[in-house]
Amino acid sequence: MSRQVLTAAQVFDGTALHDDMAVVIQDGRILDLIPRPAGPDPDAGILMPGFVDLQVNGGAGLMVGAQTDAAALARICAAHAGLGCAGILPTLITDRPEVTARVLEAGIAVARDGVPGFLGLHLEGPHLAPSRAGAHDPALIRPMDDRDLAQLIAARAALPALMVTVAPEAVRPDQIAAMAAAGITVSLGHSDATLAMAQTCFAAGARAVTHLFNAMSPLGHRQPGLVGATLAGDAAAGLIADGIHVDPAALRIALRARPTGLFLVSDCMAVAGTAEDAMMLQGRRVLRRDGRLTLADGTLAGADLRLDRAIRTVVAAGAPLARALAMATSIPAGLIGAPLGHIRPGAPARLIRLDADLHLADAVGGAGQSGT
Repeated sequence: MSRQVLTAAQVFDGTALHDDMAVVIQDGRILDLIPRPAGPDPDAGILMPGFVDLQVNGGAGLMVGAQTDAAALARICAAHAGLGCAGILPTLITDRPEVTARVLEAGIAVARDGVPGFLGLHLEGPHLAPSRAGAHDPALIRPMDDRDLAQLIAARAALPALMVTVAPEAVRPDQIAAMAAAGITVSLGHSDATLAMAQTCFAAGARAVTHLFNAMSPLGHRQPGLVGATLAGDAAAGLIADGIHVDPAALRIALRARPTGLFLVSDCMAVAGTAEDAMMLQGRRVLRRDGRLTLADGTLAGADLRLDRAIRTVVAAGAPLARALAMATSIPAGLIGAPLGHIRPGAPARLIRLDADLHLADAVGGAGQSGT
């Protein structure tokens, strides 16, 4: 049995930062958090749980979509392990029913095989509002019907987690309640919902909001919309903190309005983990320029973002460091019930190390190790 003691200048346990501590791991599990043994000072930086990313559209040159099979999902998970992720939800954006069925089948196979880093699936559409399609194909957007609902409930029974983004305009409250009762994490997004519509959906069982501020009704002083419902409520909410999707001033407002519940997502695409400067999205060319991904008309099409950069962005916007780290680890893990995001006895030892400037230094499993 291999026992190791991992050290860094600071240890983040999923909630708090600790000085002069070390992490003991054995056989891929955390044994304990202990006072740091005597010896040379460790390298500057933070030892912490690997990132948990609930919105991953692709990676390694692959998109989650029509060609996705179990092998493709495994490659995407492996690519994101190299970007610091302990676990991800591969995400299918709005597509044809047969593509949804194919991706669900592939996800169930990957779950059965125990592929490292696979936490379940996120279906972002097709039950959205065409008025807030963003980079989704409006021709493929449609309301949820009974067959869709049955398919999702059956899939959740075979997956470790299933997150579904829907617009209040495209689903009924009883459908949301049925999904929530089945253990599906229902998230609101791509919507022009009013405050009252959003609150009705939260009351029915929706527990999250997808990429807060983006592709949704904005905050107005008389019409607060989905943004207002989120900032005034207690639903969890993902943020694409790349400094492009959300202005730093809006980030500061969200951080102050919501002391808890906000988390970071990459919303990354096929180019993640590659040097490619373009990709195809459902027949449309997406360009990678200056840290952003856009369609030919300038519409944002996902993000060119790693979660260490997102952490730096929210710290610059005023988030305390421990909160920013939790937004990329324990908060998203808790939302879907994943056994990640914390350093505590028995947890998987899928750890990373950030350097003193909060850049990823060591990827999952290789952070600052020293064997004993």
